[in-house]
Amino acid sequence: MLDPNEDTEWNDILRSKGILPQKEEPQITEESLVNMVEKAIEKKLNNEKQMDDMNMDELDELEDSEDEAILLEYRNKRIAELKALAEKSKFGTVREISGQDYVEEVNKAGEGIYVVLHLYERGIPLCALINQFITELAVRYPEVKFIKSIATTCIPNFPEKNLPSIFIYYEGQIVKQIIGPVDLRGEKLTADEFEYMLGEYGAIKTDIKEDPRQAVKDKLFEDLASTNDW
Repeated sequence: MLDPNEDTEWNDILRSKGILPQKEEPQITEESLVNMVEKAIEKKLNNEKQMDDMNMDELDELEDSEDEAILLEYRNKRIAELKALAEKSKFGTVREISGQDYVEEVNKAGEGIYVVLHLYERGIPLCALINQFITELAVRYPEVKFIKSIATTCIPNFPEKNLPSIFIYYEGQIVKQIIGPVDLRGEKLTADEFEYMLGEYGAIKTDIKEDPRQAVKDKLFEDLASTNDW
């Protein structure tokens, strides 16, 4: 049986002669347009989610797909991210510097780089303790430049009473100075307290958000209160 809506050459001839009515084109409604847009967005989001989880080899395998343009964009994005991560994670050790190295190592450290400088002197227990702390932190936070210097080789006539001293820089500009044993909490300073102090000024992205020493004080106070009748 002849289907008047079928797309055939014979039906086209009959339509041209007026024997069959012209085929009605489907109407595009507002609802259908919304559905089309939503499906396109959903497809794009799904593609993005899948590609974010792919490694470089898997991305290479998809280069011939119909979404090559999107794929290339994401591949380039991932390469840029990996390069940025590698660039930031280039330290990982504590470097010893002298006054001659200061400008190059501190003021010209680079964009987005935090520098933590420890001025110290041999024979001071708190200086030795902080050198131990920054050695451990340098490994854990390789995107941060940790450096140390014997104070008088970096700054002539630097007062020994101000040792140890910590200087925090960002993009070559001073952010914070922590000067002397009092500000650095003395020889009872713990690794967590030191990490908290650096994190407080943005030098490292630590999970220690509350001052460990204050937490200990609060706990002692609570314990004392519980053993007394008020």
